[in-house]
Amino acid sequence: MKATCYLCVANLVILGIFGGVLALTGFDLLKFLTFGHVVAYRVFLAQCGVSALFCIYSLIAFKPFKGLK
Repeated sequence: MKATCYLCVANLVILGIFGGVLALTGFDLLKFLTFGHVVAYRVFLAQCGVSALFCIYSLIAFKPFKGLK
């Protein structure tokens, strides 16, 4: 479970970096790294969507910030 959380967060960080490069330069790094293959592009975006949902689920289910005040 811990490895899955790390993988999902890393996935979202990578997506954030790709989005930042696209926003600041206009160069779609993800499209470049997938060689313009639309299916691979969409698979990565779908995987990031599932990662985001898993991160939200883990925050609700495990309450990691419960003891913080």
